[in-house]
Formats: sequence, C-alpha cells, structure tokens
Amino acid sequence: MPFARHGSDFTRDFEHLVAWLATRTDKTTIKRMLRIHWATVGRIIERVCAQELDPDRLEELFEIGIDEVSWRKGHRYLTLVADHRRGLIVWGAEGAGAAICDEFYEQLGPERAGRIEAVWMDMGPGYAKSTRANAPQAVVCIDPFHVAKLGGDALDEVRREYWNELRTLGDQGAAKRFKDARWALLKRPENLTDRQAQTLKTLKAAGGKVARAYELKEALRGIFAPGLSITDVEELLTRFCSRSSRSRMPAFVRLAKTIRRHRDGILAAVRLGVTNARNEALNNKVRLITRRAYGFHSANAALALVMLTCGPITLQPPHELHLHP
Repeated sequence: MPFARHGSDFTRDFEHLVAWLATRTDKTTIKRMLRIHWATVGRIIERVCAQELDPDRLEELFEIGIDEVSWRKGHRYLTLVADHRRGLIVWGAEGAGAAICDEFYEQLGPERAGRIEAVWMDMGPGYAKSTRANAPQAVVCIDPFHVAKLGGDALDEVRREYWNELRTLGDQGAAKRFKDARWALLKRPENLTDRQAQTLKTLKAAGGKVARAYELKEALRGIFAPGLSITDVEELLTRFCSRSSRSRMPAFVRLAKTIRRHRDGILAAVRLGVTNARNEALNNKVRLITRRAYGFHSANAALALVMLTCGPITLQPPHELHLHP
C-alpha cells in the first residue's frame, strides 16, 4: 500500500513518528505514548533506517574512525565507522575485530579505500591489521581518547588493589569509604561534586600509591590538552612513560609499555590535529544511544538506532514532512 512500507502493519507517518521519538526520548515514554512494545519499536526503526539512510554516505571518505561499542551485556559489540570530517557514523555491523573491519573495506571497494588518508582506532590489533591490508596508504592513528581512557583504567586497577588490601586487613569501614571514592578519582576535576572534591582532597593529602596513580592519570590526560605542539607531546609522553615505568605499580608499568608500542600512532593522531573534542562528543553520544538500546534483542535494531541518531539521516515528525513551502 502506498501509505505503508512493505511488511509493515503501520503507516509511514506513524513509523516516522516512532523513529523520531526514539532518537529523542526513552523507551518507556514511547511505549506509554504510542502503546506499542519496545520490540516493535526496534523493527520500525530498522525499516525507517533502511529506507532513509543516505546511499552515498561512503563517498568522499578521507579521515575515518573505527571503533567498537558494547550494545548488550555478554560482550556483544557493534563496530562503527565514523566520518571525522562530517562528524557522522557512516557504517556499522555486529561484531568486532579484523573480519568485521574487512567487511567494511569490502563494501567500500578498492577505489574508495585508496582515497582514505587517515584511520583513527584504539590499540587493538584487529582494526590495524585490516586497515594495513586494505588501505595501506592510510596513516594509522591511535585516538587520544583511548589513550587517556587507559590511564583511567590503570588508576582503577590500583584503586581496587588498595581496596582489597583494606578488606584483607579487616577494616571494613575504611574499605567501604574508599570504595565510594571511585568516582572522585575517575571523574574530571571540573566535573566533581562538592562532596567528591572533598574526598579527592583527602585522598591526595593521605598520599600513597593511589594518590600517585591519580597524578599519573591526570598527567596523561593533560598531554592531549589543546594547544600543545607535537614536540611538547613527544617530550611529555617520554616523561610519562619514564615515570610510569618507575612507579612500582604494575598497571602503570604495563601502560607505559603499551604507549611505547603505539607511540607512532599516538603522535600521528596529534600531528594530524583532528580535535579530540569532536571525537569524544560523538563517542559519548553513541554510548548514550547504545545504553538506550539495551532492551533490543537484535543487533540490527541497536545499530539502526545509532544510525538514526548519529548517521547521515534527517528525520522529521510527520506533520513537518507534509508542510508545503
């Protein structure tokens, strides 16, 4: 029928309304407002995404980012490809690793893959292996966001070790108070609540390995602050690795080895100068969408929600679609 998509029990206008709402509000609101099941929402946004997605989205790709995000518990991942120049997600598939990345390059084709100049990714070997095989001319760049995240992971490992030490000593009260300090350590200082700021001040005043780990985490994050030259970053990375290697904290010793192994890719990302703020904003948006998609039983539905929200699709509520100029 002309007013409905093939295989659908709903009109096109209704499906546009569902898809538009799904990009802007939570599933409980949609279910109560439209009186449909969340699984039905998933099927609707799959159909809308398939029809509305820009067919030319893989054209003119020069600087891209390849990343994986968890869309469901149990190590269920989506691999997403972002166009850094437009700040949009342009491709995605269920799974992670070299084989999934090969699927992207196969769909892209040798000619378009040959035009890619730089690829941002994390430090896992899969995406790098696939990129070097399918786009050997592209510069592999390690996203500074992932490097800074490793610093937070190392700090959290030190925190857990100290918490377990307190529990072993039998001081359950101190162990509980210290466990509650997790976000005071991991959040950015400017985002702390008054209570968390006071907790952090107390921890720093107490000294010890947790305070030293916090200083190292913040030092690593500061390396990628805007305004530093590539020479500054090179020198600061060298100093950070030296301090971490001598820290006698296994988590930071391993981190120093990882950074040295990927140093060229890290510096390439800084040298090319794609703003980390744009990348981080897109990453945060994708994480928010995938959390909202946890109720879906299909990876395709979760991916469709990501593409509707962060991809090259322009959605409007039905009454705006039918307005005449």
